[in-house]
Amino acid sequence: MRLMFERDLTPHPQYAAFYKWLQNEFGADAVIHFGMHGTVEWLPGSPLGNTGYSWSDILLGNVPNLYLYAANNPSESILAKRRGYGTLISYNVPPYGRAGLYKELVALRELISEYREDPEKNYLLKEAICKKILDTGLEADCPFAEAKRLGIEFTPENARLFSNQAFQNYLVQLYDYLQVLENRLFSAGLHVLGEPPDSESLRQYLQAYLGDTLPETVITDIVNGADLPTALAHYHAQALPTEPSRQIDPELSDRINEAILIRTLLQQTTDELTNLLRGLNGEYIPPAPGGDLLRDGPGVLPTGRNIHALDPYRMPSAAAYERGREIARKIIDQHLREQGTFPETVAVMLWGLDAIKTKGESLGILLELVGAEPVKEGTGRIVRYELKPLTEIDHPRIDVIANLSGIFRDSFGNIIELLDDLFQRAATADEAEDLNFIRKHALTLQAQGVENASARLFSNPAGDFGSLVNDRVVDANWESGDELGQTWQGRNTFSYGRKDKGQARPEVLNTLLKTTERIVQQIDSVEYGLTDIQEYYANTGGLKKAAEMQRGKKVTASFVESFSNDTTPRKLEDLLRMEYRTKLLNPKWAEAMVAQGAGGAYEISQRMTAMIGWAGTTDFKDNWVYDQAADTYALDPAMAEKLRKANPEAFRNIVGRMLEAHGRGFWHPDQEKLERLRQLYEIADEELEGVAM
Repeated sequence: MRLMFERDLTPHPQYAAFYKWLQNEFGADAVIHFGMHGTVEWLPGSPLGNTGYSWSDILLGNVPNLYLYAANNPSESILAKRRGYGTLISYNVPPYGRAGLYKELVALRELISEYREDPEKNYLLKEAICKKILDTGLEADCPFAEAKRLGIEFTPENARLFSNQAFQNYLVQLYDYLQVLENRLFSAGLHVLGEPPDSESLRQYLQAYLGDTLPETVITDIVNGADLPTALAHYHAQALPTEPSRQIDPELSDRINEAILIRTLLQQTTDELTNLLRGLNGEYIPPAPGGDLLRDGPGVLPTGRNIHALDPYRMPSAAAYERGREIARKIIDQHLREQGTFPETVAVMLWGLDAIKTKGESLGILLELVGAEPVKEGTGRIVRYELKPLTEIDHPRIDVIANLSGIFRDSFGNIIELLDDLFQRAATADEAEDLNFIRKHALTLQAQGVENASARLFSNPAGDFGSLVNDRVVDANWESGDELGQTWQGRNTFSYGRKDKGQARPEVLNTLLKTTERIVQQIDSVEYGLTDIQEYYANTGGLKKAAEMQRGKKVTASFVESFSNDTTPRKLEDLLRMEYRTKLLNPKWAEAMVAQGAGGAYEISQRMTAMIGWAGTTDFKDNWVYDQAADTYALDPAMAEKLRKANPEAFRNIVGRMLEAHGRGFWHPDQEKLERLRQLYEIADEELEGVAM
């Protein structure tokens, strides 16, 4: 697979022969690339449009390419169009579920509730509550400030040393956090192509989109097929029985109408198969914007459409700019509270997917940090990012490492040129160095004789993709986290702008990494969070490790979940714990995935690999995560049997990653648990090799 992405290598003979065989011997009338994403559009060649020397052009030839693609990934789908000649047919995301609470978390909530009923009478529960908090690792998510202030270790034995009032205040904080966990969304299983949601799945979509804005009884009516008058009448009879003349809130009618529209559009999921057949028949497939229902609303439905992205000359949109500014100000405020100073350099991850889905919020973050704003021409297109006067911003100009994904680099050349122009003007602005860190760092580089001291846009080599950090983690081909940081750095020293088209500028990157104090990134969907795919640790984790190696101290990484209305940046470690609790370690999520057979087992396996990646790049080694993962997927006999039957290779990887975590010192299980895992791995390995009876 790695060879597919190497710009200096040709596809291997078997790969090339297969595509030529499809054209010349099999005589295919069309090709269907099923699912997101394949490899042919990533082959070496021109990044913006094929020439006759581009391998994707050579291998696809004139065969029509119908490409089934996730509706919520308009970014990478553009590459499938541009280089793979794909006619896209979008498919829906899985239904959403609420995480709920389970096992020890339920027991903890019950203990807290009982204690709070009568703290004086139930004071003996303090020790049990403390033990549950420690057993579940929640003290990392919700540290007890009073224990830290007094310098007393938070243990069951010390529980009685804390005042009742301080302990009760802590339990209020902890109870609120448990509610956050309980209400977090996750993807419930996998989507089945062309299959509209059943009643329960429809309810999950509507609850996730509408939140608490519609009463549960109204949602039930809509799921059962009610129209607006029926739903309103039922609500009126239940909610306002004593005031029959009271007017219904017009906003309620609007929300009901929107819910009915979503129901109607979701029932058209059958278009996914219908339009695939239309494409095979040479017929027109209607277009639609790609996006996410939770963020973009019903305009992204129905699926089964030839999806497109947005106009790159209008990024960021007005709303995205303001939301990005708000995020940036919160990042600055957090740093001021924690460090007492402004950060000199912040790394901003510019990924094509979240930039398209949010209409450029990450650009809004960058512009606010630098102290700049978009300037539009008469048509509404953005022609310049203008520096604001220092008197109009309430912070210095903060320097930025803009780390570009390959998709962003290749899709937004106009934005790259505008940003490069912005950084050059900031670097030469006649401003004091303590109010303009971009100028400060540029002058340092110039004094060293470094060329293009204002270069701030870094990515992989031109025409190439990926940091290779995930390749090393997947292959277990690394010894220390520093190796992973070096791998990221070696793959991201390439500068882009008006003149630079992939020139290596390691001196500039190294200097900026030494002053990088924070990293900020957006997460654009419920389906793919930090723990779900390899790209987050491979890029953001790799950058974090590289910066820490240069600085000699820890660097804070923060994430904003852009699919929600909340713009609060969460620290990496806090969000990892939250995601592990609500997804990987959650029996509801696990059962939904296992129910999908081989595909679901593969998804679980991928997340176990990502767990190793996060430990390697960020030193995230919470023992309870590994303990519960082993108990849930390997040491539960019923679950292990389901996984082994559904996908033996995935099960071997799950067990193998647990053993790898122990071998690398990330996890310290008891000897009995370790021995059981070794036996499971040996059995799984023998079965795959055909040794077992």
